[in-house]
Amino acid sequence: MRIKKPIGSLSILLTLCVFKTFVWGQCEAGLSKGQTVYVPVYSHIYSGDRERPFYLTATLSIRNTDPRHSITLSAVNYYDSDGSLLRSYLEHPAGIKPLGSTRYVVKESDKSGGSGAKFIVKWESDQEVNVPLIESVMISTQTQQGISFTSRGQVMRRHP
Repeated sequence: MRIKKPIGSLSILLTLCVFKTFVWGQCEAGLSKGQTVYVPVYSHIYSGDRERPFYLTATLSIRNTDPRHSITLSAVNYYDSDGSLLRSYLEHPAGIKPLGSTRYVVKESDKSGGSGAKFIVKWESDQEVNVPLIESVMISTQTQQGISFTSRGQVMRRHP
């Protein structure tokens, strides 16, 4: 008499568990009372064998994804490729209403940041909220050529 092992059922069960963790884990909203976020920005990129610079307008976009609570920006700082502070965009804290957004622009003519420029954004809230979506959008059209792309912010530190 031969005993069948339930390998097929076990494989299906493991697949479902991995699938559930992957799909549902991706959908869960992160909650926080504040963060420091690093956002890559490119004031220019290079093309061709001669590394010809292609200058870009960069927009930092900060979107409050919480439908009920505001968040407060305490710092929006722009740094160059060497990590030197170029500009602080806030003189005092700025609020973003529920589902609101704001933006900060680095003009195409501003080449000071270089290809390794970045924003450091600090935000906070009195209660746990959905974490905001913080990203940069770079765009330019020169002659008949155009380019655009985005970079998503990376959390450096979570605030208690």
